[in-house]
Amino acid sequence: MSRSNPVVLMLLPAMDYDPTESAVIWDALTAAGIDVQFATPDGESAYADSRLVDEGFSVLSPVLMTRPNDLSAYRRMTDDPRFVQPLAYDAVNLDNVDGLFIPGGHAKGVRSLLESSVAQDIAVSAFARNLPVAAVCHGVLLLARSIDPATGRSILHGRRTTALTESLELSGWRLTRLWLGDYYRTYPTTVEAEVTSTLASKQDFERGPSFTVLRDSPTHLSRGFTVRDGNYLSGRWPGDCHRLAAEYVDLVLENCRG
Repeated sequence: MSRSNPVVLMLLPAMDYDPTESAVIWDALTAAGIDVQFATPDGESAYADSRLVDEGFSVLSPVLMTRPNDLSAYRRMTDDPRFVQPLAYDAVNLDNVDGLFIPGGHAKGVRSLLESSVAQDIAVSAFARNLPVAAVCHGVLLLARSIDPATGRSILHGRRTTALTESLELSGWRLTRLWLGDYYRTYPTTVEAEVTSTLASKQDFERGPSFTVLRDSPTHLSRGFTVRDGNYLSGRWPGDCHRLAAEYVDLVLENCRG
């Protein structure tokens, strides 16, 4: 069956994903005429980490909170009929998909995506089909944990990638641990350490600029950092997402034209 617009599948956990890492990409894709289909573990609507949406971080909110424009995009995304009625992971058919996107998030609910064997199978199939795949932050962990049955290795083995760096992850944890405990530590092992352990070489993990403070924006894409390896694109944190979104739109459209 023909489709008028390309379709990107966005995998969401049951809760607790980062609103910037999902909505900025959704906004850019839809503005480019690319439809976004959502999938969640059980086919129920899934909402972002409430601390990043409305609770905030007290005096640290100006540093850690979702930016107003990105939060506005998240509000629009949650009104999308496809968001309200997502697929369940086990109902996904990649024959109807032109790309796959995996956002991140560090609150514990994101584990429902990262530890899902069904979501991992979707990722393996997307790589096998050479679909444009993008992931950011903890979303890269899903790919690192997705094992290619032909090789017995992660689908990231032999690829270059970035993800949430150890310095970014531990900085957030140190700033908030006295009252939020392990909120910024989804797992005892850092994202960078686990992802790097699945790669062919430690040098295949790219950290980007060592001093990361400023987030990117639609008018300052150069502040973001991404890594592209073939049809695979990755970013580190919410501060890379406007650049990631722009490059992912180009990647999807490039593949649809090709």
